[in-house]
Amino acid sequence: MLARGRAAWHRESVSGYENDSTPEGSDGEYSLDPDDQLQPEDTLDDRGVDDVLDEGYSPPDCAPKGAVHGLTAQEMREGETLDEKLSEEEPDVGASDPLDDIAADERRDWRSHESDTDDEFVEDADQVGGRRAGRLLAPDAGDYRDDEAEAVATDCGIDGAGASAEEAAVHVVGDED
Repeated sequence: MLARGRAAWHRESVSGYENDSTPEGSDGEYSLDPDDQLQPEDTLDDRGVDDVLDEGYSPPDCAPKGAVHGLTAQEMREGETLDEKLSEEEPDVGASDPLDDIAADERRDWRSHESDTDDEFVEDADQVGGRRAGRLLAPDAGDYRDDEAEAVATDCGIDGAGASAEEAAVHVVGDED
């Protein structure tokens, strides 16, 4: 009798009918996407999108920490090669520059001449516009054949997917430029 009671309790708790951990309104199925995702008006971040799902994803620039060498037994036995160890090295921030020891007159020869610089390429942070453009849409919304001699488009906002390198390079330039 006691064994039958335990089996019935186990069957009820596993099936989820008597389990209180299932949120109300949920069918009990596991979901990778959280149902309680905060909308922009409920957060302190302003990323320029109306819906969180329109933000897109940019992959990281470096390999994840889980992809390091030496996780398997064979990699532990073999060890890292010298090239792998050297690629992980970072320069010392406080290290002195070897050029600091060179005399000022010798250092002058290492600099470029004034005539080597081009006035057209002045380093200015606002030379191409400070604001990034979103999706660009033709005036006819791409419905008709483009007979214009100029490339004209309007900014429609940030696209839902991540921007390609070409799209990310487009910046808004004001009329005064």
